[in-house]
Amino acid sequence: MHTLYDEKDLKLMHSAEEVAGNKNNRIEMIKNFASKAGYEKIGIAHCIACTREAEILKEYLSDSFEVVAIDCKLGKYRKDEFLGINKKGIICNPAGQADYLASHGTELNLEVGLCVGHDIIFQTKSSAPVSTLFVKDFKTHHDTHVAFDEIKQQLACVEA
Repeated sequence: MHTLYDEKDLKLMHSAEEVAGNKNNRIEMIKNFASKAGYEKIGIAHCIACTREAEILKEYLSDSFEVVAIDCKLGKYRKDEFLGINKKGIICNPAGQADYLASHGTELNLEVGLCVGHDIIFQTKSSAPVSTLFVKDFKTHHDTHVAFDEIKQQLACVEA
């Protein structure tokens, strides 16, 4: 198993172990983890619909870290021009978010409410490790437990 992990990975595993199991919420755990891992600069890639949450997170983390936040509409590319489809509006730019944060030297990036697919592109393109704070799910107010409850109910109907 050790062949799967390099020294950098093992350092992160140690940092994760140090904050695991305590009674902190996810945001507090991320802050403690980042501190234990020795990070100084944190990036936040967020959906434009989650700007308020990203600003609160930035303010909370700024007492311990330099924080850079960027919303998904970076570059303001039009959907019809970028994708060649007949849709109006500005398309999200997750690769641009990753590039922006890399250009600002972030050492840990946090994902806040990126769309499915966009989150994958952001994680793939990010030069820094990525942790997801919360996923976008407007139907459940970003509570995946509610989504699981809905799925369990659907499966119960199928099994009956």
